[in-house]
Parts: sequence; C-alpha cells; structure tokens
Amino acid sequence: MKLDRLETHDRFEHFTKQDFDIGACCQEVIKNRPVEFGLRPFYIFAHTRTDDDGIRQRLIWQPRLTRPPAQTNSMLFKAYPPGDTIKVIWIIPRRELWSNYGKGLICENKTVSESIYEFQWNRKKLEQPDEEDLDDKAVNAIYNQIARNHE
Repeated sequence: MKLDRLETHDRFEHFTKQDFDIGACCQEVIKNRPVEFGLRPFYIFAHTRTDDDGIRQRLIWQPRLTRPPAQTNSMLFKAYPPGDTIKVIWIIPRRELWSNYGKGLICENKTVSESIYEFQWNRKKLEQPDEEDLDDKAVNAIYNQIARNHE
C-alpha cells in the first residue's frame, strides 16, 4: 500500500486538533462543582449517552465524590481544588476502537492502552477508591444536603 505523506499528515493533524478540549471541560466542572463539595478532591466522570433520536451521542460530565464502576466509552479524572491539578484515572474508548490504540498506530496512547488493559484484566484496580475518599456515610450526607438545597 502506497501512502501519500502529505495526505497522511493532514489526516493526523485533523485527528489531533479536533474541537474538543478535555482540560477545558474538566476546568468547567471544577468551576461549577456543587458548593457542598467544598475544597475536597472529587471525581469527574465523563460518559456518553445516546440522545432520544437514537443516533446522536453526547458526553455527560459529572462531578462525583465516589468512583463509579469502570465502563467502556468513559473517562474518569480526579480534581484537587482549589488548584487546577487533575489526575487521570482512566480513559476507556468504545470496545470496537480498542485495536486502534496499539503500539505504532496513529491513536497510540499510553494512558488509553493501560486503561484498556486494566479494564480487561484488573477492573477492581480501576474501581478501587483512593485512601482520601470519604466513607459512604459522609458521601450520603453531602448528597442529601445537595438535594435539600436544590429544592
């Protein structure tokens, strides 16, 4: 197969400069997190949902105090307010895209490859809470306070 270097480069440029900034989305979630979270670290769970038309999908960005179960087509980050430090927990693409992230391919990415591996072979590690995470009782109290304040 003969490749046109210019065309390949243009496709690579298009792929890497898509109009989507994960960092900006995370900063927006940090800025708009529930007041009840205070300055404690929290998770940012990004996952897709299909619109009512059954075709289009949208990415939901959700602040959480606990780790959700690992799932395909999702990302999980941990934010450490008041600063802008963000830790990547996982980035797991749709299962049918996994082969695109192999070594030497255009989509090669160490974080994604490690996330896929852990999802397949050690999912409990991805879902294990951090030592600094609140216990269930404290989390429920904060979520109840959010619900009361929202009404």
